[in-house]
Formats: sequence, C-alpha cells, structure tokens
Amino acid sequence: MTDLLPLPAAYTPVDGSLGLSPGVGVRGPAELVDAVRLALAVLDPRPDEAGVIRVEPDASLGAESYTLDVTAQGVRIAAGDRAGAFYAGQTLRQLLPAAAFRTVARTGWSVPLGRVRDAPRFSWRGAHLDVARHFMPKREVLRMVDLMAAHKLNRLHLHLVDDQGWRVESHRHPRLHEVGSHRPRTVTSYYREDLTFDEVPHGGYYTLDDLAEIGAYARARAVTVVPEIDVPGHASAILAAHPELDARATGGRRPEPFRVLERWGISPAILSPLPGTVDFLTDVFDEILEALGETPYVHIGGDECVLDDWAASPEIVAFQAELGLGNLTDLHAWFLRRLADVLATRGSRALVWDEAFVSGMLRPDTIVMPWRGPGVARRAAAAGHDVVQTPVFPLYFDYAEAASELEPVAIGDTITVSDVAAFAPAPQEWTAGERERVLGAQFQLWSERLPDGRAVDYRAWPRGCALAEVTWSGSAGAGFDARLETHLGRLDALGVEYRPPTGPRPWQLGGTGHRRHRPGVVRADEAMRHLEEKTHDADSTRPSL
Repeated sequence: MTDLLPLPAAYTPVDGSLGLSPGVGVRGPAELVDAVRLALAVLDPRPDEAGVIRVEPDASLGAESYTLDVTAQGVRIAAGDRAGAFYAGQTLRQLLPAAAFRTVARTGWSVPLGRVRDAPRFSWRGAHLDVARHFMPKREVLRMVDLMAAHKLNRLHLHLVDDQGWRVESHRHPRLHEVGSHRPRTVTSYYREDLTFDEVPHGGYYTLDDLAEIGAYARARAVTVVPEIDVPGHASAILAAHPELDARATGGRRPEPFRVLERWGISPAILSPLPGTVDFLTDVFDEILEALGETPYVHIGGDECVLDDWAASPEIVAFQAELGLGNLTDLHAWFLRRLADVLATRGSRALVWDEAFVSGMLRPDTIVMPWRGPGVARRAAAAGHDVVQTPVFPLYFDYAEAASELEPVAIGDTITVSDVAAFAPAPQEWTAGERERVLGAQFQLWSERLPDGRAVDYRAWPRGCALAEVTWSGSAGAGFDARLETHLGRLDALGVEYRPPTGPRPWQLGGTGHRRHRPGVVRADEAMRHLEEKTHDADSTRPSL
C-alpha cells in the first residue's frame, strides 16, 4: 500500500528503485521545469538537456492533472498544465524518505519504481485563514502556502477585515491601516464569564507590496489567494477609521464613533449601503486587485449583519424604497450584488457567506460558501449557484479536537480527524445537477482563539491532511489512517507543530489559566443543527461571547 497522501487516482508500483541525488538534472519546457524544481527544491534540480527527470506537456490531461513514471532509466512527468507538473513533483517528493521534506538534502535517496496517474476530484481545495482577529505576519502566510502546496491544496482564503482589525494597506484611504489595524487589548475570558482582557496592544497589516509578494509566491506554488473584505457588517475597524460610512451617520447625525473591537462576538457596526460606500469600497478593491495581479475571486462577506441601524435611518429606508425593494433584507442583497457587479467589470467573481444567498438577488455567477450546513448548501446549488462547502461541522478547525481541559482553549467541541475524513462535499443524496455545482471545500481557521502560528499549526494539522485527501480524491481512501501515520513524519520534517493523534504535547496543553479549554460549552454538531434551523434569519450567528 502506498503512503501517498492525498491518495492518487492510480498508483502501480514496480520492483526496483532509482537513485536521485542533489543537483539532479531536469529537462523540458521552462515553465514546467520551474514548477518541478520548486516542488523538489530540497534536491536542487538543475536544468539539463540530459536530465534524469523529464517533464513534458500533455494536452489530453486536464487542469492540475499529471502522470508520473519512475523507471530504472529516469523519471518522466506528463502534465496537463503548470500546476500538474508541480503536483507531480510533490508526489515524487512523497515517494522519497520523509527527510525530503527538510530544506537541505544531506545525501541522495532512492525512489521506488512505478507509475502514478492522478487528477483532482474538486477544483477548490482550500484553507481559510483569519488574519483579522489575530494578525499573522507575512512569514506565517507564506508558510501556510508552502504547507498547502505540499498537500495539493490550492485556494488560500485570507479574511483580511473584521471588527477586530483591518489588515491591508491603502494608499487611497490610509486611515484604514493607520487607525483600523490595531487595538489596545484583547479579551481573554470565555463564554458567560466576566470580561477580562490581556491589556496588550495587538495589530499589524500587510503592505500592498506584501500582498503582491504573497500573491506571486502562492501562484508559483499553484495556490490562488482569495482576499476577503467582509461587508457590510463586521465593520467596527472600518468605521473606527471612517465614521462617515457609518449607517448611523446618515441624515446629518453624528453618533459616537465605533472603535476597533477588543472582544469577540457580533457587533452592531454596519456600513451604510448608500452609493458613497460602494464608491469607497471600489477604491479598496482596485488597490487589492492591482497588488495581487491575477485575482479571479474576491470574497465580500455578507454574514452576520445586524440591520437595526439601517432600519433606524430615514435616509436608508428612503433609498430602499427608491430602489423598489420590499425590505432591508433585499437591500442587503442589493448592496452585495452591486459590489459583485463592480468586481465582475474587473474580471473577478464574488464569493459570499450563505446569508447573502438567503437574502436573495445575487448575481448568477456569485459563489456561495454555506457555513451553516448542508441544507442551505443544497438550496444554493439547486438555485444554480456554485458552492464551496464550509460547514461549521466538520470544517471549522477553530473547534477543539477533544472535549478535554487538557486542550488549549477553543471555540467549542469537537471536530476530529475522522470527522473530517468522513465528510462528503457532494453528497450522494443530492441530484446530479446539484452535485455538479460543488466546486469543492475548505477548512476554516477563525483566529479568535488562535493568537499565533504555533496555534494555527496545532489546529490545522493533521485535520487539514484529511480535507486535502477528501477534496483531491473525492473521499478518504483505503488505508487513510496508516498513510496519515507515515505522513506525520513528513510534517515533523517540515517543522509543523501539529496535534498528535494521542493528544497535545506537554507544551501544547491548555494549562490552568485563560488558555485552558472549557469543554462542553458549545458543540460543533449541535451548533450547526441549530444554525440550519435559522438559515432564513439574516442575522444568524456563530457562537459568540
């Protein structure tokens, strides 16, 4: 049984092995050679017309697809595109010892002979990283790209904006990063506990040059960056910088300004839906799109919006009536559709959380991320929208992996590797047409309880390995548990501080202070069942303080 993860479509081993040494030669078209060299950087492959590794295009193969033949004479890769060549290199890397996942090869290795034929089941194989609640420095984002690439994950969804922080530079509206990127302290208390704070300033943002670097680094590794500017709710950080966009500021009113939020949960802060806000956000999108370069997708949020301040504004209510809209929920949908129209003129498709679909009136090409479960996911697919599966259970990796006080604090309980491995992005009980609308799935790393990269490692892996297999292969294949056990050695070589299957290491324990997990407060499966019952409510929420 092969130890490859994710499991390829077909693998035929052959007796014997081929030696590969540092400096091995690789030949073929420059773009494909470059992809293989990146995937096998530990071997420092050198372009060489007589190279042991030969890579060539094959028009009969689909996007991201490849064949890999290892014979006694050398390695032959046929790739449908650059990504396919990169993934072939990653598979070849997995056929080597785990030490091939270090940065330096101390010796040459032998690779077993055989043939791999491979193609992904889903085109969207993603990881969502919330850098708004807790800022992750650029090095952590680039590292996440590397870990995704090693698992053939290809969409990095960056949650750049929330009540607790604005995380990208703006030349046109610099107060966004000057004011909105930091807060004086962060909440440390748990659900239904008296509020306590760490009294430590927190903040940070990516310059536009950082964003350009992240985008280029990701593209080279077959990863597409999906930026998210979450609007019109979750707007405290935006409004702290630009109170003129506050829904309460319409009609000449001067309300007490919002501040960058220091605690978690749902804020009433919401942007005005009037045309000036659309113009402002268009400026922001243009800067982000220009920095990232190729940006086929932009997420515009739409979730957890409290519409009370819209209802209290005569100017907003009059604007709703002027548009001929029946209620404020329709206005919420209109606002998001208007932003999607702006993005479409710039060559990008909009994505939204499922509340925007429930509101209705989306552009037909808008992609829906249904976090509240399979019921709303199926409704969106049946309505003709492409869907990326993002349900709380089992894809919210900010939930603990065990209901134990030994765990570091998490939003709730319990999502295991087995839960993720059992997930079916396109359920068999759906119609064929509905299943065809499923682009794939992604895991979510909401960072309220993830203060740094070490915590992200602990939550993301090895559960992310399971989702990588589900989205690449269609399901967790034969011998997944045994293959994962071998794969953990690769993660060790990569320096990943994952959660061991037996539980946290001594330094990963929750301890007895505010980092201690309080089990049983929120269960992920029960939370999702509750949320599915509320999918017609525009202000349904994730569990919050």
